[in-house]
Amino acid sequence: MAGVSWRDSVPEESANDLETLLGSGIGTAREHLEQHGGFLPFALTVLNDGEVRLLMVAPDTSDAVDSTTPTAETASEAEFDADAMLNDLTELLRQNREECRAAALVCDITLPEEGSDAIHVAAEHKDGSVFAALLPYRPRPGSQWEFGDLTADTNKAVVWVG
Repeated sequence: MAGVSWRDSVPEESANDLETLLGSGIGTAREHLEQHGGFLPFALTVLNDGEVRLLMVAPDTSDAVDSTTPTAETASEAEFDADAMLNDLTELLRQNREECRAAALVCDITLPEEGSDAIHVAAEHKDGSVFAALLPYRPRPGSQWEFGDLTADTNKAVVWVG
């Protein structure tokens, strides 16, 4: 059916919450990219009263860098397990889901077929509505970033399950 958007298939409040999370997630990730050259996974929630909150977890870098043998690579790039951080964030969201009406996980992914990375935002509402999008990006000379087009992606609920 041409002309029907995902927005038409979900309640208005849910669509507004998911769009808020998408916009906030993309904006926060872009800001971190532009200021710090990267970003760690994070989560956003829309509380039951409508307030938007940012949630972060600290990366476990205990096994990532051997401090007894510093090299240029380990000194400049701290390693971390993004999947473990996303699992921790998902668990935190599940534990606190009664206080929220919507949540999103935001992470950096690689798009090998595009030759770029992307900001990925996977949002869900307590009513079962889901929406995800990605924004490809690549570095440009002079510490600048080139961003591609925002596109929809697939998503499944991970917070309001079972």
